[in-house]
Amino acid sequence: MRQVIVIPGRLPSMNDIIRACRTNPHAGAKMKRDSEAVVMGCIYASRLVAMKSPVHVHFAWYERDARRDPDNIRAGAKFLLDALTRTGVIENDSQAHIAGLSDTFEVDKANPRIEVTLEEA
Repeated sequence: MRQVIVIPGRLPSMNDIIRACRTNPHAGAKMKRDSEAVVMGCIYASRLVAMKSPVHVHFAWYERDARRDPDNIRAGAKFLLDALTRTGVIENDSQAHIAGLSDTFEVDKANPRIEVTLEEA
């Protein structure tokens, strides 16, 4: 089975997360909670169904410009995988349930987004 979800906009970068955690421990937790809530809303709207493990996950990151480094952008994968687990789309985000993760990075000034493709291995 193959499923795709699109999250409009962008998620916080690793630099954003570090800055929030250094400012106040509760700020970092709020950032994670808020980001997961956005992703979970998109998951429910897309009507994704539970998948059999293991699952390969591909992230296509479409940024509005090329200013953020790929490793900073990719930090958003944590929020995405945790939201997929919390909604029951994937059983767990441990190595036993994730066959692999892959990424592509592109610029789309008019439509920044994240496209997540889930495929049963």
